[in-house]
Amino acid sequence: MATRYDPFTDTARWMDQLLGATRAAEVPTVPAMPMDLYRAGDHYVMHVDLPGADPGSIDVSVEDRTLTVRAERSGRTESDVQWLARERANGTFVRQLTVGRGLALDRIEASYVDGVLTLTIPVAEEAKPRRVEIKHGTSSPTAIGSRTEEGASA
Repeated sequence: MATRYDPFTDTARWMDQLLGATRAAEVPTVPAMPMDLYRAGDHYVMHVDLPGADPGSIDVSVEDRTLTVRAERSGRTESDVQWLARERANGTFVRQLTVGRGLALDRIEASYVDGVLTLTIPVAEEAKPRRVEIKHGTSSPTAIGSRTEEGASA
């Protein structure tokens, strides 16, 4: 039986063995703007983590059915320093969500406290559940029968 030798597979396996301990210690990949989203009664609540974001740079906008959250975190620019670790990302961060119909996007409320942006999005009035009233009639029943015309043979 012949076996096939693939040098790329073996090289990748060796690199995994050599760097395995280093890779395990790396920070797991998470979105730059992690969020929680839930429904509470007749509104949705969204919490977006924006630690270190410049409060004046936070922008929430809605265009058609797309909700966009944008924020900027500026880096420290001390001169004459030797960085030992620099893992915090800087720059502009953007998160977009396509939202369904039935939300009152013109009535979104937003607050930013302790590095967390909170958006409260109400459910639109036309999308809220409602009962339909059933009217009961008091008219007398109508008899359904066959009608014979005069002169017709039976």
